[in-house]
Amino acid sequence: MNVVVTGATGGVGSWIVERFASEGHEVLGIDLERPAGERENADFLAADLTEQGQAWEAILAHEPDAVIHFAAIPRVGLEPGAETFLTNVSSTYHVLEAAGQAGADVVWASSESIYGSVFADEPWLPDYFPIDEAHPRRPEDPYATSKLVGEDVAAMAARKHGISVTSVRPSWVTYPGGERTAQARETFDPETADPNGNFWSYVDVRDVVSMVEAALETDRGGHETYLAVAAENYLGRPTAETIEAVFGDLPAECDLEGEESPFSTAKARTELGWEPEHSWQEAEDEAIAGPAFLDD
Repeated sequence: MNVVVTGATGGVGSWIVERFASEGHEVLGIDLERPAGERENADFLAADLTEQGQAWEAILAHEPDAVIHFAAIPRVGLEPGAETFLTNVSSTYHVLEAAGQAGADVVWASSESIYGSVFADEPWLPDYFPIDEAHPRRPEDPYATSKLVGEDVAAMAARKHGISVTSVRPSWVTYPGGERTAQARETFDPETADPNGNFWSYVDVRDVVSMVEAALETDRGGHETYLAVAAENYLGRPTAETIEAVFGDLPAECDLEGEESPFSTAKARTELGWEPEHSWQEAEDEAIAGPAFLDD
């Protein structure tokens, strides 16, 4: 396939470029800056996707079969709120509209923050556990709200252009050999811990990449959303007990066993044949280098 990957020098985007290029696809990676190195089967282009002309020219010239959109300001607190919202919404609109004009299927990065608790000033409990794709979306911050609008744009593009658009809702993305989950676990005390809006969930970057592949391999039209989350929390503690200890309560409907993730991946398992393969127990000790083209 001819594949366009936006956010190509970012955390997840660079791993997507690496995977698709290694499988022989012709990849165009787009980001605000080109990477330091090169990669066989991959070309890189510096472009500002908030500019419609740049976005459309870059994408349409590649004649893509698929567009994978992971470019974004990735969370609150990095830029002023208005900049985060406007950047994410405008770039998503321009990229998905260009993909539609090209007749290319799309997979793009939404977020589990779309439910609202992750970046809320005071994290709150959902209506039920485990949270699934059907749970109401109630964002309170500009980043999550940009993802809510983005999912509406995704649905629009699917209807307008007759393409398949998949909104992936990853949890906190972790990387092989990373230390952040271990640090969080080692310092965690339920008696003093602050409420965590994603309820100590995570997903390995390799599982996000495999969901992108699974979505593109699934023969369907329209717009669908899928949670991308590891099978368990990263604390190594019973999930429901931990949430209750920190939040002081649980929703009336709570069906979590042991260390089970507070987010459900049943829909992705059923419709995409996808399931998470990586857990923090192994990943923290794995010495796997990231994409070499970032460092050359």
